[in-house]
Amino acid sequence: MILSEKTRKKILAEKNKYPQLKTAILPALYAVYEEFGYLSNETMKETGELLEIPYLEIVEVASFYTMFPKKPAGKYFLQVCTNLSCALLGGEDLVKHLEEKLKVKTGHVTPDGVFSIGKVECLGSCGTAPMLQVNNLHFHEDLTREKVDKLLEELKKS
Repeated sequence: MILSEKTRKKILAEKNKYPQLKTAILPALYAVYEEFGYLSNETMKETGELLEIPYLEIVEVASFYTMFPKKPAGKYFLQVCTNLSCALLGGEDLVKHLEEKLKVKTGHVTPDGVFSIGKVECLGSCGTAPMLQVNNLHFHEDLTREKVDKLLEELKKS
């Protein structure tokens, strides 16, 4: 048993909430993500067991959504939108800037464990591109290198 009792209870509550068990997969994965900050094979297996859904179906859902890292992420998981609007307005350049500034490649964690970088598909803010989200919670839009540098400094202080 890897999941905490609190997370197991959340997952079982989701299981009992919906008439179709598969509907509980996404909320259950969020509960696991909240506890660990990523989804491991072991936690996805246990989630499947609790929901009585095959492991492969859990993995299919988890792999579709980019907001769930599959390995440990930094304290601040910086996900840059690289979909069409953001890409055209500098999203890929922001990824390169972050990699240079933090001295870490996309998909990896800085040696101090503070930052990791990820690329994501549309975050639903095409009119304010380019953008990024921090830990699936905080959205930052109309970004420039200067704004990203300021954000990094603020995050380092907290």
